[in-house]
Amino acid sequence: MKEHPLFKIANPSSIAILGASNNFMSMGTSVLSSIQALNFKGPIYPVHPKEKTVLGLAAYPSVEELPEVPDLAVIVLPTRIVVEAMDACGKKGIRHAIVVSGGFGESGENGVSMQKQLKETAQSHGIRFLGPNCIGAVNPHHNFNATFLTYGQKPGFIGMASQSGSFITQMFDYLALFGLGFSTGFSVGNEADTDIVDCMEYLAQCPNTKVIGLYIESIRRGDRFIESARRIAPHTPIVAYYAGGTEAGRRAGFSHTGSLAGPDRVYDGVFRQGGIIRAYSIEELYDFCWCLGTCPAPSGNRVLVQTHSGGPGAVAADACDRAGLLLPPLSDETRGRLADYLPHTASMNNPVDLTFTRDPRDYTDVIPRLLVEDANTDAILMYMLQPPSSVRRAVVAMGVKGEQVEEEVTAYMEGRSLEMAEFIKGCEKPFIGFSYATGENSFIRGLYDAGVPVLPSPNRAARALWALVEYVRLRKKIA
Repeated sequence: MKEHPLFKIANPSSIAILGASNNFMSMGTSVLSSIQALNFKGPIYPVHPKEKTVLGLAAYPSVEELPEVPDLAVIVLPTRIVVEAMDACGKKGIRHAIVVSGGFGESGENGVSMQKQLKETAQSHGIRFLGPNCIGAVNPHHNFNATFLTYGQKPGFIGMASQSGSFITQMFDYLALFGLGFSTGFSVGNEADTDIVDCMEYLAQCPNTKVIGLYIESIRRGDRFIESARRIAPHTPIVAYYAGGTEAGRRAGFSHTGSLAGPDRVYDGVFRQGGIIRAYSIEELYDFCWCLGTCPAPSGNRVLVQTHSGGPGAVAADACDRAGLLLPPLSDETRGRLADYLPHTASMNNPVDLTFTRDPRDYTDVIPRLLVEDANTDAILMYMLQPPSSVRRAVVAMGVKGEQVEEEVTAYMEGRSLEMAEFIKGCEKPFIGFSYATGENSFIRGLYDAGVPVLPSPNRAARALWALVEYVRLRKKIA
């Protein structure tokens, strides 16, 4: 892994940044600020022709005058001087770079020519680089974030390679909503040197990566892409979202990174041959990664749905059927075991609709344990419901008053989520929650923080479960 050209780009010990200043409106300064904000452990060397210090760091007038040869150069300069800067980095002995600057292959004939010069200059010095026209890279496990947005959540397990920087940086806050984060993320930009295949191969070796996500506008090395994916997918799931299958998407992709997209059905075939799961929205991309990175592999496509309300159960059943998942009846043994816990108004069909329970703990403790042991099921989808208002009423009815009411409510909700998370994480079958409640609900937040997937709707939960079933099928097919 340490010999891979992307290792030093994702794990530098020292960084030179060309283009940062004390102007907080500049892109280079934003990148430097992000590097500092994640508490990068090594030396950082701003290069600026006039400033003596940049954001509190000693600055150097040129690359030649740096006190050491840094592992990585981050270049955020006007397009016209990027080639010159790359040459200076090479002469200094720097062998890895990120070129954030745009205006190259995506911007017309002159840009194509400059991109060719950039690549040739880098090759003449043996430099491997990411970009140009990229947002950078992030590796929170290494306290490294060379993008223009701050990474504020915990390190995660999703390895991401994207031909759009937005689906790295703008996902920071989105993933944090669910307690998720990146293991490593690469914005590849125009792929003048390293491309999405290189990123995929690196992430497959990364010990912090459990699942690989790809945002693709075009694949430049089709044969190598399929070959690598087939080698990687049996041990690390790969999920891809492809933009460019329509004429409008093709035009947008070309103006974005200079990529030439292909027909949608061609990419369908490429993904199938590579054992890659295709997502049809960015939400799906990260839903699939979430569940593939946290759930055990199912042994089949039979699903039991547990709900406390008929509507969400019916929607989940519909979504499962559309996803090719089966909802078998409960076994006679499970029906017998459930009888002591369900009111006469409950349904023992599938979905199992409780309507209400005599003891609220039965819904999150006893009943899920009985369902997961059912011989007719390979996975569970559960409507996660724990309204704080109901708990609050019960606490008040017990005579608790004042500030202690909210303390008791929070303690109960957190206790329920912790117990349920411990149970789910010990299951040998996939157990996926869905809820219309958000992380503002302390029960749901507790499940997120414990690493339990709770999707925002039954439709998304069913599709994520389909992705688990599909991964098992594809893995057998390419074995």
